[in-house]
Amino acid sequence: MISVIIPVYNGEKTIKECLISLAKQTRKPDEIIVVDDGSEDRTKEIVKEFVGKRVKLIEQKHKGPASARNLGAKKAKGKIVLFTDADCIPNERWVSEMTKPFEKKGVVGVQGVYRTKQRDVIARFVQLEIEDRYDRMRKFETIDFIGSYSAAYKKDVFLKFGGFDESFPTASGEDPELSFKLSKLGYKMVLNEKAIVYHKHVSSLSAYLKKKFWRAYWRVLLYRKHPKKIAKESYTPQTLKFQILSFYFFILLAILSLFLPFAMYFSAFFLLLLFSLTLPLSFKNFKKDRTIGLLTPFISILRTTAFAFGLVYGVIKL
Repeated sequence: MISVIIPVYNGEKTIKECLISLAKQTRKPDEIIVVDDGSEDRTKEIVKEFVGKRVKLIEQKHKGPASARNLGAKKAKGKIVLFTDADCIPNERWVSEMTKPFEKKGVVGVQGVYRTKQRDVIARFVQLEIEDRYDRMRKFETIDFIGSYSAAYKKDVFLKFGGFDESFPTASGEDPELSFKLSKLGYKMVLNEKAIVYHKHVSSLSAYLKKKFWRAYWRVLLYRKHPKKIAKESYTPQTLKFQILSFYFFILLAILSLFLPFAMYFSAFFLLLLFSLTLPLSFKNFKKDRTIGLLTPFISILRTTAFAFGLVYGVIKL
């Protein structure tokens, strides 16, 4: 049996389309469990329209998506549990493609991919940024990073290790935390780029930078639990880490130049280094989308700034 689990909190605008898409799958899931995480809008009423032979609704007080997914997994009857989000629209072959890798010996986890139909500049940048991560993951025979927007696990393994870490109160790192844990123990997880869910990414620069700030903030907790992953993991490009380091040196030396004027030359060097580190992605994006390629250095530097401050704030607070 195959169970699909969808956590939802105030998802009245998106949950219906998600459930409709799951009803059109070429390989029907045996059950679809929607876990309402204390929604205060019409989410429950909308889901109840679908409740029947395949669709089940479970309710809990607002505890966050990790808790909701774990509750769904505990209630699931399937030997394989698939996860997606209420604001995702799986394509018609999603269930089939997400479960196919389990036919190979030893596979316990599968990562699907994001796509979008948006034409907003920031949304297009986000999509190309994510695709760059998939290009990186493609180089590995097995991966150590699974995002819950399109994820699948063997249920017995998922429950054996406690599911998603509920100390992450929002969608902020609970999904890679589990895959880091499984990878460390030698479990095999793979990427399947044919398992597609469509998603509406953030479309404004301010929303994008805010998201990156908080993602960096929660990375502090993630890396505190898995310090070895700071150096390398299958999802995050090494160039991004060097960009963040370059930004820190740029700021530090800029401050130091107030007292030692010659330090401003070193500060300028690290600013130039930061800019140069954005160029590989810029050229890559330019081949797919010229506008985004030209804007990539500037958006990337702002992204790095948000990341850098988020990490500092995370170290202070966490």
